[in-house]
Amino acid sequence: QVQLVESGGGLVQAGGSLRLSCAASGSGFSIVSMGWYRQPPGKQRELVAVITRGGTTNYTDSVKGRFTISRDNPKNTVYLQMNSLKPEDTAVYYCNLRYSSGTYIYSSWGQGTQVTVSS
Repeated sequence: QVQLVESGGGLVQAGGSLRLSCAASGSGFSIVSMGWYRQPPGKQRELVAVITRGGTTNYTDSVKGRFTISRDNPKNTVYLQMNSLKPEDTAVYYCNLRYSSGTYIYSSWGQGTQVTVSS
């Protein structure tokens, strides 16, 4: 069974920076992609950024140029560097892992970490 542990959320003023990290642990799996989603208060969860094992990245338009996703494959860890934060970035951020085990692909979620940006 694969587990995800997130860290790095917190409270920051507008214009500030935070770095989120998410480490996957377990055995018998191969990472397909890792990504970050967020759920603002009263809204649905949305994709923020994703990176494949091969390094291809994709970002939602609202964070392009401000957020950077990266990964450390040997450590099975993904990072989200968030710069120039805005109050509208306030949300619970969730790490997502898509992995293969045998012939199937699975999805696993982290517990979520709160990011609050004050104006």
